Amino acid sequence: MYQNPIYIIGAGGIVNDAHLPAYKIAGYNVQGIFDINEEKAKKTAAAFSIPNTYSGLKQMIEAAPVNAIFDVAVPGSQTIPVLKQLPDDSAVLLQKPMGENYDEAKEILDIVRSKKLLAAVNFQLRYAPYILAAKKFIRDKSLGEPNDIEVNVNVYTPWHIWDYLASSSRVEILYHSIHYIDLIRSLLGNPKSVYAKTTKHPSMKELASVRSNIIMDYGEMIAANILTNHCHNYGTPKQQSYIKFEGSKGAIKINFGALIDYPRGAADSFEYVLLEDGKEPEWKEMKIEGSWFPHAFIGSMEQLLMAKEKLIDQPDNSVEDCIHTMACVEAAYKSSEQGGVVPVI
Repeated sequence: MYQNPIYIIGAGGIVNDAHLPAYKIAGYNVQGIFDINEEKAKKTAAAFSIPNTYSGLKQMIEAAPVNAIFDVAVPGSQTIPVLKQLPDDSAVLLQKPMGENYDEAKEILDIVRSKKLLAAVNFQLRYAPYILAAKKFIRDKSLGEPNDIEVNVNVYTPWHIWDYLASSSRVEILYHSIHYIDLIRSLLGNPKSVYAKTTKHPSMKELASVRSNIIMDYGEMIAANILTNHCHNYGTPKQQSYIKFEGSKGAIKINFGALIDYPRGAADSFEYVLLEDGKEPEWKEMKIEGSWFPHAFIGSMEQLLMAKEKLIDQPDNSVEDCIHTMACVEAAYKSSEQGGVVPVI
């Protein structure tokens, strides 16, 4: 069991609904929490038996031991100011996105390098139980050579529950489809270019774009497509959210229910088919324990804990890797604004 103590900066919804439930399941050692709203931090601490709360970030930093893990779960605009205050050589997990644009992402990377931080980004979909199962099929070559990845989301998302999005110039790709971009990158590497269009919706005029079509270019033989619509406010029967992987020998379709009838959610399903000579393709269902929320958050923190304890050299979700996800996001926005294909930086 990992013994490094975790100190959480921020006590918002994502911490209460995902980080801390995940850490409780995993048995991680959470020792302290700070929020600018001290009462909120105390309420969270009481709910999850966290022994220490702090009246200021400086107080937390001074109290944290040298082997502490800082879990920074603050709005994107506050990430850089918080990072600058952390001690050199610290370990830190950053909430996604890695800044609000590519320039901020590069600044974060520069700070991490200059302060010699061990830093990872909470792109947790990579570690959702059904994604880990799919990766095993892919690693084992059970699907053969990959040729198609598709993400299709047609749901109603009540964006208004996140107040900060009303003033954000970027919404859908930066705060949602970024997960799918990162997932595809984690499987296929960096694309050559991105072709995208992200649009607003008449029922959500106060927000930036809330629907996206994104094509990631991996050459002539691999299709990688993301299609999202968060404005399907016509009941749940036709809502859907799935990830589909296809290869030369088989395919997987994951229906992930977290987004259906949000925030209530629906059940996940994991179906696969493996081609066999002389037999009709037969789809089978595999039972997967756990879901995106909260279980995927176990994996993103575990990468940092393993690196801190020198069980691995670097987290899989290190800032050095995730900067490329931010480059893809930037390319998608440029493509949408300018038209045409945009090379990934």
